[in-house]
Amino acid sequence: MAGLGTGAFMLPGLAMGRAVSPEALLMPGEDVVVKKRLADAALNAAKSKGASYADVRIGRYLNQYVTTREDKVENIVNTESYGVGVRVIANGCWGFAAVVDVKNETQMAKAAEEAVAIAKANAKLMKEPVQLAPQKGFGEVSWKAPIKKNAFEVPIKEKVDLLLSVNDAALKNGANYVNSILFQVNEQKYFASTDGSYIDQDIHRIWPLFNVTTIDPKSGKFETRRSLSAPMGMGYDYLQSNPADKVTGVTTRYNKGYDMLEDATAAAKQAKEKLTAKSVEAGKYDLILDPSHLWLTIHESVGHPLELDRVLGYEANFAGTSFATLDKWQSKNFQYGSKQVNLVADKLQVGSLGAVGWDDEGVNTKQWDLVKDGVLVNYQAIRDQAHIIGAKESHGCCYADSWSSVQFQRMPNVSLAAGKTPLSVDDMIKDVKKGIYIIGDGSFSIDQQRYNFQFGGQLYYEIKDGKIAGMLKDVAYQSNTQEFWNSCVQVCDERDYRLGGSFFDGKGQPMQSSAVSHGSSTARFNGVNVINTARKI
Repeated sequence: MAGLGTGAFMLPGLAMGRAVSPEALLMPGEDVVVKKRLADAALNAAKSKGASYADVRIGRYLNQYVTTREDKVENIVNTESYGVGVRVIANGCWGFAAVVDVKNETQMAKAAEEAVAIAKANAKLMKEPVQLAPQKGFGEVSWKAPIKKNAFEVPIKEKVDLLLSVNDAALKNGANYVNSILFQVNEQKYFASTDGSYIDQDIHRIWPLFNVTTIDPKSGKFETRRSLSAPMGMGYDYLQSNPADKVTGVTTRYNKGYDMLEDATAAAKQAKEKLTAKSVEAGKYDLILDPSHLWLTIHESVGHPLELDRVLGYEANFAGTSFATLDKWQSKNFQYGSKQVNLVADKLQVGSLGAVGWDDEGVNTKQWDLVKDGVLVNYQAIRDQAHIIGAKESHGCCYADSWSSVQFQRMPNVSLAAGKTPLSVDDMIKDVKKGIYIIGDGSFSIDQQRYNFQFGGQLYYEIKDGKIAGMLKDVAYQSNTQEFWNSCVQVCDERDYRLGGSFFDGKGQPMQSSAVSHGSSTARFNGVNVINTARKI
């Protein structure tokens, strides 16, 4: 699940925190010395009760959501959630317990003892013991997101003024309705384990977005265009765009900063243009896919199917399994895509949603290949999965969305590497005889094995004989994962590389939400089946 389209304005996760004042979001959390003392109390208690391994996560999760519609502020929400989760292995089995608003060592010890008792009870039903990949301890270390401006330090009035000006710009340029929202998140996470790690991390995320609607008064028909922003692991500086960050093309796009006002102005005009756009003729087309669109296809057809727990069937009840089974990886020659396709997993890219120093089981983060020159070469695995694929260490992609949630394997950033040969979008389009240029993510559908799929977008432009010939509508393309990635013939170079991503990616039961980025440059896919979504079959 991507959690973007229909859920974008539903404010998921608010129930996890208590309402606080904006000023409370800037108050410092517990001192690291206090956190270490609390963590040691839990670790010592777990060992004394027979745990062979234990880890402690002390988390403070801060959120602010500002929402507006036309000329009105709909809601301003500030929440804080603070507590501790203790995970242990005892008698070869996992156990977990959590406690809210921890005040002293006694509470910590009780939580650890409860986790051990749960592990021992679970062990009676265990089929095989947990096998943890070895992990060295790092001692006392820290990591902070390299933000330039903390979004929580910006006055709410300034944020409201920005959103209302965005709405006003859209209305003045043809929109009938517009709503806008600003999500801001700060995770303050402390991790300690019996491996000897004491890790303090400060993580920031931000996502500005809007949706405009334009109505034809004669027919009553309407069209929409959502913002082309990407959620980012940045501070408020993301909204202070530098002209040097822009990439020119059919529509305004951004590499690092985002000009929300300019995008809203363009969105209103483009939504109006969509009302009179030509409906697409179904058939085979060469597709030019912008990174603002391609990120979602990567997420669904690469990110999810290469999660090892999904491959092993652990997600079968909730969101399916994966076509990319172990035998395909073991063959060492499964052609996931063409030779132009190099798909990389990482938790390192600066400004991405997935970037941290260490994951939620104390593993230092890294980068690794998933698909190399088109061939499937690896999966995403955490400490208790690594032995299944013969790996000596975890990939460092374990995450929990709260101190009260059990950490498990979550998707790292998964990105399509930029092409090595200099190639611009304009140069790519020049060689296309019959094609469609797709910008922005839209509706999607993919089967339970992440194989057969259909994707739509925000904007569609017809390409005829190497030139943009006008706007289209009612476009969606259909393919299967292997066929689609093998139809990739070109990828623009790193000058065009940009991030997209999901702020609320759902997985697991009980479901947890995580944030993940997907980068790419514009890419060309030949001979893809395009359908007309407005015509009855």
